[in-house]
Amino acid sequence: MSSAASTITVFYDGACPKCIKDRRFYERLSGQGDKYVNWLDITGKDALLIGLGIDPLNALSELHIQLSTGKILSELDAYIVLMQRVWLLKGLAWLISLPIIRPYLSKLYHKSVQNRLKTSGRI
Repeated sequence: MSSAASTITVFYDGACPKCIKDRRFYERLSGQGDKYVNWLDITGKDALLIGLGIDPLNALSELHIQLSTGKILSELDAYIVLMQRVWLLKGLAWLISLPIIRPYLSKLYHKSVQNRLKTSGRI
């Protein structure tokens, strides 16, 4: 990454210990590339999310990012963009984008997130 034009904003659940752990893991792997990622804790920011066209409940259950163009991506599309920025994760990003793997992984991802939110009493 060489310019601010490629900066993305990642909307994450700062009230979720696993989300914070995942963010720290990404930051360690990305090294200097992380300076092109703005992390925005969505806790208590429903009005901001709605203003961007993001349903606050969806923001809890799916990763969302905003590209420098303003376009919002969610779920696996968001993960793919985020992972492609880290050399060690590029292969994994390619793998999860495969049409045969993507639907299965999406279902698994949603089931895992729903379990986490139910267990924590947030839904």
